Amino acid sequence: MSHQPHPDTAPVVVDCAILTISDTRTPETDRSGQLIRELLQAAGHQITHYALLPDEPDAIQAQVLSLCQTTQVVILNGGTGIAPRDTTYDAIERLLEKTLPGFGELFRWLSYQEIGSRAMASRAVAGVCCGTLVFSLPGSSSAVRLAMDQLILPELGHLTRQLHPDRA
Repeated sequence: MSHQPHPDTAPVVVDCAILTISDTRTPETDRSGQLIRELLQAAGHQITHYALLPDEPDAIQAQVLSLCQTTQVVILNGGTGIAPRDTTYDAIERLLEKTLPGFGELFRWLSYQEIGSRAMASRAVAGVCCGTLVFSLPGSSSAVRLAMDQLILPELGHLTRQLHPDRA
């Protein structure tokens, strides 16, 4: 028997920004960014911003800091591996005032069940920057679906309420 957390009150509509980090994708070929958008909207959340950025740490940090002033959640995809151009984790990790270590741990555990030991190469991370939830996911559509369906969407309302109980 698994333990169920206490139920949340009425659903929360969350304002979300989506950033795809890639040197090669375009809006037309950004399957992962499109998938994040579709899943958030299907769950009743609002998309306040969408952009593609090259894997340049300074640009990533500037965009995330800007978005943290205007939205409740920023979800990035891409650049979380260990290749030389994968710098998203390094850019984001420095911005987080609080981390959610369980997010990365659970994501890698769930990924391991799907792809085996290659899951260890993921540097998926989540935390809080300037009062905004930030999630950084791999660029793979299957990894995005896994993170969104099993981790982010089930807890988005609860985590948002934790950060901003006055808005609940």
